[in-house]
Amino acid sequence: MPLHRVTLPHFAAILGGLLICGMLGCGQTPHKQPAPPPPTMTVAQPIRKEIVEWDAYTGRLEPIEFVEVRARVSGYLQSIHFDEGQVVHEGDLLFIIDPRPFEATLTEAKAQLRQAQSQLSQAKAQMSEAIAQQKQANAQLQLAEVRVQRARRLRESNAVAQDELDQRETDIVQSQADVASAEASIQLAEAAGDTANAAIEAANARIASAQLDLNYTRVYAPVSGRISREYVTEGNLISGGTATSTLLTTITSVEPIYCAFDVNEHQALKYIRLAQQGKRKSSRDAKNPVYLGLSDEKNFPHLGHMEFVDNRFDTNTASMRVRCIFRNEDQVLVPGMFARVRLPGSAAYEAVLIPDSAIGTDQSSQYVYIVEGNKIERRAVVPGPLVDGLRVIREGLTGTEQLVTEGLLLGRPGMEVQTKSGDIQVIEDGLPNTYVPLPPEQWISSGLTSIHNNNQDVPTSANRTEGGQ
Repeated sequence: MPLHRVTLPHFAAILGGLLICGMLGCGQTPHKQPAPPPPTMTVAQPIRKEIVEWDAYTGRLEPIEFVEVRARVSGYLQSIHFDEGQVVHEGDLLFIIDPRPFEATLTEAKAQLRQAQSQLSQAKAQMSEAIAQQKQANAQLQLAEVRVQRARRLRESNAVAQDELDQRETDIVQSQADVASAEASIQLAEAAGDTANAAIEAANARIASAQLDLNYTRVYAPVSGRISREYVTEGNLISGGTATSTLLTTITSVEPIYCAFDVNEHQALKYIRLAQQGKRKSSRDAKNPVYLGLSDEKNFPHLGHMEFVDNRFDTNTASMRVRCIFRNEDQVLVPGMFARVRLPGSAAYEAVLIPDSAIGTDQSSQYVYIVEGNKIERRAVVPGPLVDGLRVIREGLTGTEQLVTEGLLLGRPGMEVQTKSGDIQVIEDGLPNTYVPLPPEQWISSGLTSIHNNNQDVPTSANRTEGGQ
């Protein structure tokens, strides 16, 4: 009997036929599989509640006052009178510069004043003497005039000689010269008096300047706040009185405190339109509330209000700088920190809220699935911001629908489904659902009166640089 060669394709076909016979049974017809049951979808009704859209920003905390303490005079630093990093009050003594050179200058200026006063007294005495001489010269002139008139009458009758008349006329000329000399002495005394008065004024100015420089040797805190470290230690020569004067330390105010952030053109225009429509007052005209939270705080426990809106957009960033203010009574807000800020971006209104997991996205729009009867219907929506952990739906839902919240990927429009009830959880973020601008009695003043003392007459020696905006 001849042997037939079995090729690999023939062997595979035989093996496949044996497997099919084993599963279905040779000579039997296969059974039709039953249709799968409709998928089960979790549905819930959207939440309707009154909300405020709180716009989110990231800001940086800034001190209301930041002062670079610099000396107003040059000299050797004699002593330091503060603890680094502690709170100081306005008028507290911080540094003493060696005052001895300035005391010597003040003593010299006082001596110059006494010299000028002595010169004035001498000029007054000269004035008195010149006035007396003038009176005497006037009297001599009057006597000479009487005598010459008498001599002229007697000469007409040859009662006196011509020599005597000439002598009387010469006496008149001499008396007139004495009167002129006395007037010149008066003018000289007046000039000496003016010179002495000018010397007194100059001496007083030198005394005031020397006294001011002497006062500047004691450097006081110009504002209340937290002081930095000692930038210069005792015994060093420091320069003062110029733009490049030696920096001694810095002081930042701590209570209250600013938080500054930038608003882009889109957001700024939104606020302008809301103000025009009467839905939200402009922060230029009202103290709108602002809530702040730090990086380790879950919610926004710090309440403040808007304090400043700039007058123009920055052309480099297309944004506008705005600033809010907070009390900071516990001093947990430190200048330089980042902070999460929430600013009211709408008036209070009733909104439809759904979870983000119920929203699908395709290339052209965003949509949700709702169940009508037992069939899925696709509904296009316009989502808004997150509020209480849920997404605001601006258009597309009324809040009465049965919304598919779980199993979104299993559904298709028109598909029959089974449903089970679910819940939509609201996660409170600690922000109120309504607001009003703060009344005047709740406004926060930036006058820094909370930790100031009452010392108003202490001279300050610092160049001030304010932070803020």
